[in-house]
Amino acid sequence: MSEEELGSLECAAMPGCGSCQGLYTANTMACVTEALGLSLPGCAAIPAVDAAKLRIARESGERAVGLVREGVRPRDIVTPKGLANAIRVDMALGGSSNTVLHLMAVAREAGVPLDLETFNTIAEATPHICHMQPGGPHSMLALHRAGGIPAILAMLERYLDDAPTVSGRSILEIAKGARVADPNVIRTADAPVSPAGGLKIVKGSLAPDGAVVKCAAVPEAMWRHRGPARVFDGEAAAMEAILHREIAEGDVVVIRYEGPRGGPGMPEMLSPTSALMGLGYARVALVTDGRFSGGTRGPCIGHVAPEAAVGGPIGLVEDGDEIAIDLYAKTLDLVVDAETLAERRKAWKPPARSLAGVLARYAQTVEQANLGAVQR
Repeated sequence: MSEEELGSLECAAMPGCGSCQGLYTANTMACVTEALGLSLPGCAAIPAVDAAKLRIARESGERAVGLVREGVRPRDIVTPKGLANAIRVDMALGGSSNTVLHLMAVAREAGVPLDLETFNTIAEATPHICHMQPGGPHSMLALHRAGGIPAILAMLERYLDDAPTVSGRSILEIAKGARVADPNVIRTADAPVSPAGGLKIVKGSLAPDGAVVKCAAVPEAMWRHRGPARVFDGEAAAMEAILHREIAEGDVVVIRYEGPRGGPGMPEMLSPTSALMGLGYARVALVTDGRFSGGTRGPCIGHVAPEAAVGGPIGLVEDGDEIAIDLYAKTLDLVVDAETLAERRKAWKPPARSLAGVLARYAQTVEQANLGAVQR
């Protein structure tokens, strides 16, 4: 394909206002924000070109003034019950892996206790009832026409904790007043896409403090995988190897030094995951201490903690080491004996780099991904 042909395809691929038709990070966070009670009912899924978007924009502005007059603050809405509801809706939709990072950060700023294990606990008890793009067939427009987040709440009513919202109505009041317009898009909890939620937290010798995978977008054949590591210090080196087809089926691509401190700032790595899918790889996993786009699908595990830049085990991996992934058991292990790892740790030192100003300050003060990557 020539550059000109690529440009023509690019311009025609997503016509109209906006291009995020799938449940990628921004749309997932919009859905989670509504479920958390911080936006008005129906706000998340309304398309840009719908007149309802203008109406809810005005209503949101009016309500913001009302909340100020009533003395209602964000911390009055962001409660343990509200966060649990947000996670439940995220699991029911199979949303972006980035929501784990963002909700952890919201909880930290609001002073609400939240840990990674809470995500697994809620996931195991919450059915995945809406199979959204990129892992499934349904778009945000389909979700809107099926009833949006209020309809999701209606289907999850028995799982929800009652909590306040900015609308003045509680979450259960919103759920009771909603209905599902298309049961093919939003299924019942008794006939779900899968019985458990769409995200998993995995732990093991490669990720002692946890990592995140969007299991709703992983083919079942790759829920268990063992393969040799192909290790890259940074996204650019990995991309070059992938595009030159230096990766073999069965490999586990490891991209490190892209975490909160190593990036710095956990850059979003859509390119390597897209390249693996676009080149037709079916049995290649990807593990990183960085993060992914919400559009990522396939066996991609991110947010590995501790990250390589602070001496996490991912920094000790060498080419050819066997890595074992088991999403059923929620484990991610580096199959290397402790003695060998101890020797490697003695020789390990972080790569030299030159940072100044804000980036240097950020890298010194940011916490790990399992704590929300917030500033200390």
